[in-house]
Amino acid sequence: MQQTVSLDVTRPQQPLTESLPIRVLLIVVGLGFIALMIGLPLVIVFVEALRQGAGAYLEAIVEPDALAAIRLTLITAAIAVPLNLLFGIAASWAIAKNEFRGKHFLITLIDLPFSVSPVISGLIYVLLFGSQAALGPWLESHGIQVLFAVPGIVLATIFVTFPFVARELIPLMQEQGNDEEEAAILLGASGWQTFRYVTLPNIKWALLYGVLLCNARAMGEFGAVSVVSGHIRGLTNTVPLHVEILYNEYNFSAAFAVASLLTILALVTLLLKEWLERRHLGRSKAGNGEEG
Repeated sequence: MQQTVSLDVTRPQQPLTESLPIRVLLIVVGLGFIALMIGLPLVIVFVEALRQGAGAYLEAIVEPDALAAIRLTLITAAIAVPLNLLFGIAASWAIAKNEFRGKHFLITLIDLPFSVSPVISGLIYVLLFGSQAALGPWLESHGIQVLFAVPGIVLATIFVTFPFVARELIPLMQEQGNDEEEAAILLGASGWQTFRYVTLPNIKWALLYGVLLCNARAMGEFGAVSVVSGHIRGLTNTVPLHVEILYNEYNFSAAFAVASLLTILALVTLLLKEWLERRHLGRSKAGNGEEG
């Protein structure tokens, strides 16, 4: 006579977890580390920026060299981000929707700026466009200045920021597959119509998220820009470089005042990131509810 063993699969299993004291300890350690390494520096930036009063704070920001740095930073981001947006969409479409030889090599190249130091990437442009480089004399003879000018700063910024949009889109587009695009094409839609009305609505939140991160990195980049800029005050200094100059001159109040602009940018980026994630999550839940 065989004995059968019945398992109660209807009763939910209790999740494995640590004891209450261990959980409290982990939470306290985590929050304490965040407060010490992130929260405290943020507070110090604003405290030091306002130490001499609101008047000195505003004076440091509207000073001509500071305004020139802010203007150059905005110009650089306004050029680099749209170019990276176009590249990210094109690269993501090619990788996620097509099969071709060299696909994995292309993905590796996209990830290259994540593994190369920004200073090294700046030195690459010095070796390409410097006066002793192969292209340097030719550029000088045609009156084209890349290094120690806006073009060099833009090129260095594009290099360090171009993975952000592509790396946000590639996994999402690979997960979505090609079914909807193929259906649209079978129904007579053109390639542009398929992208505009089918692909773009499916990737818009990830696209905005990638653009947001790309813009934040473009405005805060220091290493690569520092190598190619020449540190010409009022001409080739971005906001991070201007902060360094002020700090090296022991003008701490002005340095922290200008640095607070980057801090505000970081906080706004985090808030927008949280909003985009919540919006995308809400849309995903609503879509799953409708399907159910």
